[in-house]
Amino acid sequence: MYEEFKGTTALITGGGTGIGRASALALAAAGCTVTVAGRTVATLEETVRLIDEAGGIARHVRCDVSDEESVAHAVRAAVGDSGRLDFGVNSAGISGGDDLRATGDYPTEAFDRLIATDLRGTFLSMKYQLRRMRAQGFGSIVNIGSGASVVGVAGFAGYTAAKHGVIGLTRTAALDYGPDGIRVNAIVAGLVDTPLIAQGRSPEIMAARVAAHPIGRIAEPEEMADAVMWLCSSRSSFVTGTALPVDGGYTAR
Repeated sequence: MYEEFKGTTALITGGGTGIGRASALALAAAGCTVTVAGRTVATLEETVRLIDEAGGIARHVRCDVSDEESVAHAVRAAVGDSGRLDFGVNSAGISGGDDLRATGDYPTEAFDRLIATDLRGTFLSMKYQLRRMRAQGFGSIVNIGSGASVVGVAGFAGYTAAKHGVIGLTRTAALDYGPDGIRVNAIVAGLVDTPLIAQGRSPEIMAARVAAHPIGRIAEPEEMADAVMWLCSSRSSFVTGTALPVDGGYTAR
């Protein structure tokens, strides 16, 4: 379906689980050499194993996206001997959990943790991906945002601030690097069905989460990966600086 991905390279942060893993599997299946990065080696190794078994090419690198040298190392590992980085998919992030607090009562340490991972982590990943892409004169970056990137969410000050920031970074980088042949976009993701999504949550909370999506269900990771593939491909060659909703109608409210 995407013949153009053969011989390309990609770095996917948060590649051990969820959207990151699904994106890695999809890109590798199309012929892209994939490097998955994250903090948990066991999940990264599982992603690589799945890709290997499917006949793809993948490697992993441990990376804390809030640490600059760690991110720089991950980008160097992804570039490897090929000397190129075609795609960056920035999926690493943490959530605000279910401990909802009004902004005036929001714990500063929780706010700082979310900004460090979800916003600083995206900035650092883009910083080093963009440097490589500008040197080579091409590339596409896809940042994974959420509904909280474009609408307010009561009780989630840290997460909402970080995810709003991701869209601001996406748009600014698109303007900065459009003349260099680089496209930068974001996905506004709805709630995605991963093994951890219901862990520790009551059926009532999960029912409310599902009900927030007019389409009547939450997403599968592969549905997000389909959007990632499109944004990386030449089929979206005139698309940059956008925040693409793939959210089951969540932000249409």
